Order: sequence, then C-alpha cells, then structure tokens
Amino acid sequence: MSDSPAIAPALTALVAEDETLLRQALIEALQAGWPQLRIVAECEDGADALEALAEHRPDVAFLDIRMPGLTGLDLAAAIPEVSPHTQIVFVTAYDQHAIDAFEHGAIDYLLKPVTPERLAITMQRLQARRSAGQDERDALTDLAQRLAASQAKREEKPALTWITASAGRETRLILVDDVAYFRADNKYTTVVTAEGEALLRKPIRELLDVLDGARFKQIHRSTIVNLKAIAGIVRDDSGKGTVRLRNRPETLTVSQPFMALFKTM
Repeated sequence: MSDSPAIAPALTALVAEDETLLRQALIEALQAGWPQLRIVAECEDGADALEALAEHRPDVAFLDIRMPGLTGLDLAAAIPEVSPHTQIVFVTAYDQHAIDAFEHGAIDYLLKPVTPERLAITMQRLQARRSAGQDERDALTDLAQRLAASQAKREEKPALTWITASAGRETRLILVDDVAYFRADNKYTTVVTAEGEALLRKPIRELLDVLDGARFKQIHRSTIVNLKAIAGIVRDDSGKGTVRLRNRPETLTVSQPFMALFKTM
C-alpha cells in the first residue's frame, strides 16, 4: 500500500523545465511519489508552457523559475487569466535568497534535485490549499516582487547590443535597438527593421536568453517584438491580439495565451 496522501484521481499537472535531464528526473519523481497525478504536458520552454497552460488548464503547474524567454515568474503572472484554477509550484536550484522569499509566502517550491521527502510535503500542501479553495494571487504578487529584486542583484549581465545578419551576399551589423521584431524561420531567425529584413543564423529560442527582457517580449512562439516598435495593440473577440508597428506596414499576431502577459506589464 502506498504511503502517499490520498488525493483525487482527476488531478492533472504540467511540468516546465528547459533542461531535459532535470525535466525527466522531476517527472519520474512525480510518477513515483504521486502516482495518481496525471501529467498532461511536458514543456521545454516558457512559450510551450504558456500555450499548454491555456490548452490543458492543469490542476498544478511545476514551473522552473529560470528558463529562456518566458520565466516561471512570467508564466505565474499569466496564470490567473489563462488557467485561473491552476496551483503553482516553483522549481529552483538551491539559492538562499530565493528560499528566503518562498518562506515568506504561500506558494510552494521544490529544490533541484527533488527528493521524495520534499515532494511529499508539497503534495500535502497542494491538497490542503485545494481543499480550502485558497487564492494564491496576492501571495504570488508578493513572492514575484521578492524574487525579482533578489535576481536583479545577481544577474546584472549586459544584454545583446549588436547582431550580425545576412541579406543576400551582404553581411549587416544591426543595432538591436533598431530591430522591430524577430521572426522564426526554420532553424534561423529573420531580423526585421524599418529598413528591411536580414537573416540571423541562430534559432529564435537562443535569442530569448540574450535579449533585454524588459525591452523584447515574445508575443507568439515564433515572434519576439521590440516594445519600443509597438504603436498599439488591439484584442479581438477570440482573445487574440494584433500589434501595429511604428515603422512597419505589417501587423503582428499575438496568440491568445500571450495576450495575458501584456496585462502584467
């Protein structure tokens, strides 16, 4: 007989972790320690996770705090709109500043690597909050502020300033501030400025970790836009958005889950 706490069989979960081995280790730990939990999505980045949250609306989301592009904190901020009943468990490497922040709030966390003992505690806390119908939004806001302040002190690395891209036979040196948006192009990325387009020999996913997150936002899994290039955003009846640009004639589509991110800005 299992020593795990009795839980409802219908509980579902999403796991978002960009490192494959750590993601699989967490999934295996969940399957071993919480066999009644059904994992409905395994996500390797924040964009995947955001779309999966909107699609599956799981009972629990295990979110790595640090992922390229959309972080666990970004996802948590969007959850009240895209999946309001999802409980959050942040997954983090050991960091005393982060742990201190968690100890002040009601949001739970797991340290990497996850131990069966700590997972059992998380299971009990999730069950207790679920039974009580506890609303996590205020606790999440407080926690996000604490974590953001803690991380800002330690992650003062310079953002990407210049990129080298090709346009036909010409190689261009492009100031990142001049980029209106980046668009995924198979294994490469199209760089769009007011003057035209060029091809960057790097997948869009790798850009997310080197761009200034305060300036560049992902609005679709294939598009990153410079906020300074946006003239306006319109939301349609389906929940999707359309971005008008200042110096480009085309418009950009904001997928429905990503619209939630603009409400947190």
